[in-house]
Amino acid sequence: MNNIEEFRHNVREWLEENCPVSMRGLMPADEMVWGGREIEFKNDDQRLWFERMRDKGWFCPSWPLEYGGGGLSPEETTVLEAEMRKLRCRPPQINLGIWMLGPVLLEFGTEEQKCELLPPMARGEIRWCQGFSEPNAGSDLASLQTAARVDGDHLVVNGTKIWTSYGDKSDWMYALVRTGPKEPKHAGISLIVLDMKSSGVTPTPIDLISGKSSFCQVFFDDVRVPKTQLIGEINEGWALAKELLGHERRAMSKFSEISLPTHFSLLETLFEYLPEPKEHSDIALFQRAIALRMDEHAFELTQRRLNETARARQDISSMVSIQKLVHSEQEKNKFEVLLDVMGRRALGWQGAPFSDQQLALTNTWLNAFSQAIAGGTSEVQLNVISKRVLGLPEGK
Repeated sequence: MNNIEEFRHNVREWLEENCPVSMRGLMPADEMVWGGREIEFKNDDQRLWFERMRDKGWFCPSWPLEYGGGGLSPEETTVLEAEMRKLRCRPPQINLGIWMLGPVLLEFGTEEQKCELLPPMARGEIRWCQGFSEPNAGSDLASLQTAARVDGDHLVVNGTKIWTSYGDKSDWMYALVRTGPKEPKHAGISLIVLDMKSSGVTPTPIDLISGKSSFCQVFFDDVRVPKTQLIGEINEGWALAKELLGHERRAMSKFSEISLPTHFSLLETLFEYLPEPKEHSDIALFQRAIALRMDEHAFELTQRRLNETARARQDISSMVSIQKLVHSEQEKNKFEVLLDVMGRRALGWQGAPFSDQQLALTNTWLNAFSQAIAGGTSEVQLNVISKRVLGLPEGK
């Protein structure tokens, strides 16, 4: 047995022993565990799974040990993720800081910032939210106007962010602010982190027509942020934003994966509901599904290439835009095929007599549409690709 196979065997044994059976399979939205200062557990199994993974350093398995991570190699991290998928282990916690900000801090943060911010993040002690979108700068993110002026050892922030998920429940925010008002649109932007308990920070929940909402608008009124909480160089935050958005895409796909039923797969569902296709329409559905599966495989290979390119410290900004566009549209197409195959059997809603699978499929299908909006709409990504990748002229 070589080293990686021995590691795989040990990981499998550890997961079998430490991941409670109730923490495997479908995870309803109301059973997600969010890390933070005021963490809540619905039952002892949630707490146990959280604490076991935290103590193992596997909230952030690939991070260095000195920052609270597991110190695993990329290959070992891949094995761990694969074994968790096989057992359908739930994420022990949901933490946007780990999924999005952490990798940027590891690459661009100062040593002091890494030592201060990463260990609490890696232990699930801080809940993070993202301050990017603004009322007049959503998909056109570079048009943001929330201003931060230098005042001695501080940045003084004024403005507002919108569609801030769980802004009223988060401990800290990573945000883009305009520090160079006279610079071109994509310049003069900086990335900062700030405590949501800072004086002058006011998160206000946004009510939606559904009656439920995780969104907030956050107002900043002369909020003083120490300059030590500036990530990277001043006025050079756009490059960091693109890097962070690349990690956001992968985080969004994680949400899709954990909401699906145990052992669910597209092809298995097709065979379950079309065991003996005889009509041309049934055969056409199989062809569409197989084409989507081939596209998914191609996307996975492209993702590996992107990761290797990033490790080589080469520019991946154009690849990230293409990746976001392709993944968002693939997710929509995948669930459109599911609906065509399963019909009403794929639909369900809370409070009605439907199976967990029906409820999960409906939620995931609806969420697929939001992925084509969040982090930059598909239309905006097409514009970015046309101008920044293909070099096409501006339209008139």
